[in-house]
Amino acid sequence: GAGVVGLAVTRALAKAGKDVICLDGEGIIGSGTSSRNSEVVHAGIYYPESTPNKAAMCVKGKHMLYDFCEAAGVNHKRITKLIVATSPAQEEQLVKLQQQGAKNGVLDLRMLTAVEAQTIEPHVRCTAAMLSPSTGVVDSHGFMVALQGDAEAAGATVALFSRLLRSASDGVGTRLVVADAAGGEEVE
Repeated sequence: GAGVVGLAVTRALAKAGKDVICLDGEGIIGSGTSSRNSEVVHAGIYYPESTPNKAAMCVKGKHMLYDFCEAAGVNHKRITKLIVATSPAQEEQLVKLQQQGAKNGVLDLRMLTAVEAQTIEPHVRCTAAMLSPSTGVVDSHGFMVALQGDAEAAGATVALFSRLLRSASDGVGTRLVVADAAGGEEVE
């Protein structure tokens, strides 16, 4: 499909010189799961030690996403995030969270006093806080449009209103049988 993942894969394959057709049964890109994306760029703080690959992929992906958005002119912003403690017990949890973030490769986390946190957000009431400067937001539709543009510039085709019915590989290529979104005409 022509959501974030499908368009990113299509782009990568096309840039590697492969012939690629990205099929999507809908009439616009990103109208499935990608349309319900929160548009948050996660820093990678919360992954436990039992999931080191997820943590590493999140941190690396965050940097790659920011770099791509900057180069492609996609709206995005490192908005920062305050994680607050409202009691001494929660302050201990913040320290543990900062340590976990550091283990995950999130090295920009900074502990703040209550006064420092209120300088950033005057309405917050806390005993301490942690600042995550690399948390951000991205225009997910703009991101998908940029992925589509790169993919098509590299020779890929994005075919909307197209649903895959079946495929068969003959060792040389793959034959696709595709129907229009209404289930009408089939094309090979």
